[in-house]
Amino acid sequence: MERVIVGMSGGVDSAVAAYLLKKEGYDVTGVILRTWESDTGEESRCCEIEDASGIARMIGIPFYPINCLSVFKERVTDPFIEDYVKGLTPNPCIECNRYVKWEKLLYMAESLKAGYIATGHYASVVKLENGRYTLRRAEHYGKDQTYMLYKLSQEQLSRTLMPLGKLSKDEVRKIAKEASIPVADKPDSQEICFVPDDDYAGYIKDNYSGKLPGEGDFVSEDGKVLGRHKGIINYTIGQRKGLGLPLGYPAYVKKIDIERNEVVIAEDKDLYSDTIFARDVNFLSIAGIEPGKAVRCRAKIRYRHDPAAATAEMTGEDELKITFDEPVRAAAPGQSAVMYDDEDNVIGGGIIC
Repeated sequence: MERVIVGMSGGVDSAVAAYLLKKEGYDVTGVILRTWESDTGEESRCCEIEDASGIARMIGIPFYPINCLSVFKERVTDPFIEDYVKGLTPNPCIECNRYVKWEKLLYMAESLKAGYIATGHYASVVKLENGRYTLRRAEHYGKDQTYMLYKLSQEQLSRTLMPLGKLSKDEVRKIAKEASIPVADKPDSQEICFVPDDDYAGYIKDNYSGKLPGEGDFVSEDGKVLGRHKGIINYTIGQRKGLGLPLGYPAYVKKIDIERNEVVIAEDKDLYSDTIFARDVNFLSIAGIEPGKAVRCRAKIRYRHDPAAATAEMTGEDELKITFDEPVRAAAPGQSAVMYDDEDNVIGGGIIC
């Protein structure tokens, strides 16, 4: 039997992934990565050890908890805070997958002489005719998680199994119920694991060691002062709620100017752009885009954005330019742009700058 290390969280998706792999004949070992806990001892929704250990006992597989608190702080929470203070809108799950989860799971695979690792993500790993590994969108687009995984390396993908890529959430829960897995009806987590109350600004205030940017001006695009803001960490591109600006029309955040400590306000129609640039580019289905050449693709600029027709080209050693056929709304620096081909394979992506 081929040995596989399954990353478990205590949720239904990773539980069913482990169950299905064991059913297929793999020698399965469950591992949970302890990444974060609050000052009061509250566990992250990504590492609920008690639930995960109970699932492992029920399935009948070995189970190991791994302490990742320090590397999670170094690679995920500290950069998240620093980016917000710089006026960016980071996506910490993308960084966690690449630099914490996969690194630690592969470390455990080496330690336990396992050929593969596996997760409960809704995506599929495929090897293309050109010899490269990539991710294919889940057959049920509503749960697709390839956007969060585009930074994975070729080595990481070559040793990864994702059993849920062809299943819907309802099918996963049905499998769990039929197998008497105790978390079959456990609700999905909807927030960033280390900010369980969704209060990003509060988390940053409690954990930033430096001096936070203070109050400043809300301004129009032509520089007219519209009011006072509470500090740039409270705002993201496209935000409407919580501005407190009685302008007589719906107002949105268009830009955060860190140097002037200003939040630029505009109407919805002004949030659209047809061109974005991205850095820290990672390619999956292809090795890269040659200078002077362009690639047709469909690209998404946030997790819940439907991929839109576009053309991509490299305009620098690590600068990706994506031009959309139709303008897209509220592209936020710090979020990622991820490109797909016509077969729903991930071409690559980068961080919007």
